[in-house]
Amino acid sequence: MKTDAIRALRHPNFRLFFSGQSISLIGTWMTRLATSWLVYRLTGSSLLLGVISFASQIPTFLLAPVAGVWVDRWVRRRVLLVTQFLAAVQSLALAGLTLSGRITVTEIVLLSVFQGLINAFDMPARQSYLVHMVDGRTDLSNAIALNSTMVNGARLIGPAVAGIVIAAYGEGYCFLIDGLSYFAVIASLLAITVEGQTLDRSTASMLGQFREGWAYVSGFAPIRTVLVLFAIVSFMGVPYTVLLPVFATKVFHGGPHTLGFLTGAAGVGSLMAALGLAIRKSVRGLYKLIPTVAAVFGCGLIAFSFSRNYWLSLALMSVTGFGMMQFAAASNTVIQTIVEEDKRGRVMSYYTMAYMGASPFGSLLAGGLAPVVGAPGAVLVCGVGCLAGAAWFWFQLPKLRPVIRPIYERLGIIPVVAGGEN
Repeated sequence: MKTDAIRALRHPNFRLFFSGQSISLIGTWMTRLATSWLVYRLTGSSLLLGVISFASQIPTFLLAPVAGVWVDRWVRRRVLLVTQFLAAVQSLALAGLTLSGRITVTEIVLLSVFQGLINAFDMPARQSYLVHMVDGRTDLSNAIALNSTMVNGARLIGPAVAGIVIAAYGEGYCFLIDGLSYFAVIASLLAITVEGQTLDRSTASMLGQFREGWAYVSGFAPIRTVLVLFAIVSFMGVPYTVLLPVFATKVFHGGPHTLGFLTGAAGVGSLMAALGLAIRKSVRGLYKLIPTVAAVFGCGLIAFSFSRNYWLSLALMSVTGFGMMQFAAASNTVIQTIVEEDKRGRVMSYYTMAYMGASPFGSLLAGGLAPVVGAPGAVLVCGVGCLAGAAWFWFQLPKLRPVIRPIYERLGIIPVVAGGEN
């Protein structure tokens, strides 16, 4: 059982990818928390927290579909090497301005936009490249689950470390650590050797490939439905994170340590979810799991909005993190399993768009609602929206099963003569 849970690590390329990303993502989560704390410290405005989140993600919404076409046309490792270097430059610039005491909200917004531009290319390239880290599709679901475990292990460690670093030395050192951590990813990417990766040499124009990708995503119900729910949850649910500094200071009367523990508690739940998915041997059953865990996420947010007890809220943050990660990882696994290889980059760009594109508008909504109904009221609205999306998806399941079954049979996930649910 233990071997099954980490079976993707037997692939040397995945081990390199996993180790480099593990180091870098700790720095990434440190920067996320430090940025929120810095903005709230400078302004005391929940609305500006939403604006910063919007600025960092709206470029991805606008550019992701076009970036997906480029990802399918370029060598993905080269794309990632460029994006990781630029991300290091962005974090080091943020560190330099903060440590020198010259940082302003305007500069944070501009650097957040720059990071959003990088993410528009980095995220679809990273998701598409992951499939090449393992041989065949047998261990793909485990690789995705371990990737989620890595993200959430960093989500657990990064904010906790950031809270300590901010309290002792200030936000600038979090940005500095993040900037240096990107070089671990660059080193691992240079060491990876991927055999058999083919580059799309299609003579079709960029516009033609863009239209082909859109037609595939919008016309293929199993992927379209998952992406719609992902957009709903990203719009309504994920933006609760921009309000955590308000909860830390106004609701629980704490400081950066409190914010770090709230974020880390969500990371604990997310890590448990990812580990649970890692021991699964098949993607079978994930379609039914998707709306279930989206509902768990929504219920966790609703309960958190009513809690005024710090320890209970930490527990509820774990439930929320569990639901969100199970939902995101299950959605990713299903899409990566059934997508056609020559369209992988474009499909994953829409996956990125659903997450990073819908979330900034949700951040503005949450940031705008908080001054009117309070941060708890805004989170309550977020939770109800997630529940509504989960209910909608559940009623789509009977239409999806007949479409999914032949694909699973062709891939050998279920026997051709098998009955029952997928």
